[in-house]
Amino acid sequence: MVVPQHGSSKDLATDSSEQKDTIVLPKLQGASLALKSKAGKKGGRILRAVIFVHGFQGHHLDLRLVRNQWLLLDPGAECLMSEANEDKTSGDFKEMGGRLAEEVVAFLKKKVDKLAKYGGCKGLKLSFVGHSIGNIIIRTALAEPALQPYLKDLYTYISISGPHLGYWYSSNSLFNSGLWLLKKLKGAQCIHQLTFSDDQDPQNTFFYRLCKLKTLENFKNIILLSSPQDGYVPYHSARIELCPAASSDNSKKGQVFTEMLNNCLDQIRAPSSETRIFMRCDVNFDQSAHGRNLNTMIGRAAHIEFLETDIYAKFIMWSFPELFR
Repeated sequence: MVVPQHGSSKDLATDSSEQKDTIVLPKLQGASLALKSKAGKKGGRILRAVIFVHGFQGHHLDLRLVRNQWLLLDPGAECLMSEANEDKTSGDFKEMGGRLAEEVVAFLKKKVDKLAKYGGCKGLKLSFVGHSIGNIIIRTALAEPALQPYLKDLYTYISISGPHLGYWYSSNSLFNSGLWLLKKLKGAQCIHQLTFSDDQDPQNTFFYRLCKLKTLENFKNIILLSSPQDGYVPYHSARIELCPAASSDNSKKGQVFTEMLNNCLDQIRAPSSETRIFMRCDVNFDQSAHGRNLNTMIGRAAHIEFLETDIYAKFIMWSFPELFR
């Protein structure tokens, strides 16, 4: 998919023809966890809640363009633009996940109480959208005890450039230098966790433990958005796939990485949903207007472009509307 800069609403058929094989839609069979059993209850309505989570040093409105498209498709959706970690994204992912979990539970309880006045709530579809490390915060929150009662209600998950496998095998030397400076000068714990320097034993690191937790397998629909132009998040990490450097690494690091990857893929392949839709989508941005500058050289421009244009969201959401209702 090629996205014009700041995506004016040009004919989406152009994007469709260029998309080629970047979307993969395997269907996985297994036992049903759908909300069909709840739908038989008389009265009430299904609460369709969507949680949007910003990335590092982000703002709660960062994902507003995606939210707006979602609401055009489903005007009845209840959206939460998470504020729990605004100005608090330099700390421990565990703490950030805990704050998000509490915020989501409070939001859902408020909406359920409101529905009680109008016939009650007969079911829940809980969806998440994350940008950058917001995706790691989401997965961490889903492992929190507070959200365990809601795992059976998970519906659609959109990961926008999320470093699901951390920053191992990142090929962006300029960005890697910036991460090193952040660790040394700012002492940002989340950067230590992203780069696996939070423990000497890689099997004791945060990301290794996170990948062993069942944070993905309960979603009915999973969409991983990535861009080869994005230098802030390793391409393979955003797509949850093997990279050439890891496949040729016979050290313990390579073995641990492969184990993490397989743990994530096993969750996506898990027979916990009768039908699961899984997509990997590439987005290529038109950056000609930017010229050659530091932002394009280090890959920041594409990472931010996910927030500043919505044509890719329009294409995906209006091509597969059933995933967002």
